[in-house]
Amino acid sequence: MSGENWYKLGTVDDFKDPSLREIKINDKLTIALSFCDEKFGAISNICNHLGGPLGKGKLSEDYVVCPWHNWKFHRITGFGEPGFEDDRVPRYRLKIEKNDLYIDLNPTTTRNKLPHPSHPISREPVRTSGPIRVVGISTTIMDKQNPRYSTSEKLLKIALEYAKNDLNCNTMLISLNDLNFKSCEGYYSKSAQACTWPCSITQMDSNDQLDKVYEALVHWADVIILSTPIRWGAASSLYYKMAERLNCIQNQITVRNKILIKNKIASFIITGGQDNVQDVAGHMLGFFAELGFLFPQFPFIAHSRGWSAEDMENNISDVENSSDLKEGAKDLARRSVEMARIIIASDLVKQKIVLSGRKARKIEMKK
Repeated sequence: MSGENWYKLGTVDDFKDPSLREIKINDKLTIALSFCDEKFGAISNICNHLGGPLGKGKLSEDYVVCPWHNWKFHRITGFGEPGFEDDRVPRYRLKIEKNDLYIDLNPTTTRNKLPHPSHPISREPVRTSGPIRVVGISTTIMDKQNPRYSTSEKLLKIALEYAKNDLNCNTMLISLNDLNFKSCEGYYSKSAQACTWPCSITQMDSNDQLDKVYEALVHWADVIILSTPIRWGAASSLYYKMAERLNCIQNQITVRNKILIKNKIASFIITGGQDNVQDVAGHMLGFFAELGFLFPQFPFIAHSRGWSAEDMENNISDVENSSDLKEGAKDLARRSVEMARIIIASDLVKQKIVLSGRKARKIEMKK
């Protein structure tokens, strides 16, 4: 940091608009250059959080807001926002001579990253010994104050009860309707590296309850049985809200070649007054396969009375009174658990896996 190393950026007028930009210098240094209130500022382009490009963010008063996860640094001093001043990025001196803008390539301050404790679910997935663990995830939506009968959740509970009482499994039911969690905010659309594990929303918002799903899928369960109603030919909107937030699991395979889902089985229960069972099943099979799940033979059971069946009260009674569907739910649990026992015993995850065409290029940001 000693000495001076001035570099001519260009004329002053060339850098007044836009008010924030990313500038690469000699392929060695990238800075976030800002202009506001007739004054220039220059700080490192690399965010302390995950290396996001600060110069591609936005200005909020005198702070540069990272475009990835909204971390803030003062555009002139490089200090973090109030309360986080010790979390800072390097700042660079600027000067103007004869209407030309110069930057000293030697920073006047050093980078300081405050320690942040790891999120509990970021630990390495390791299966502990014990009985097979089965989690049921219900994606049906209803008014919590006035709950109604759900055919998909009813069959899911039958499957879980059978797994517990007859197959000697540990079981857990997660109803997404009971959880308060945010929709995906599209970090992956900004950069593959911006979509993190654990999900950035989970890390930044302690009130977000999708951590219960992450904990169950990645760490606790050996078997996942997911149930959904059919809504206009598709799975429930609550299912898709969860699925978008599960991108952070698949993304780790793409950017780090790290498989979080190991030796786990997924199966599905699909019910609806209208048809399109196979399309709903096809989507879920493809999606959970991308996460790393395996499937038992005949991995879903389903019920539908077809397009013209609008008398929904009869649809409910059909499911409630169907011994075939109840036995089908039990046998789905049996097939899933039996396959889990085989897979865990063989430990297939030790095999090397190569995913052609699904690797994200690593972004290297220079200081």
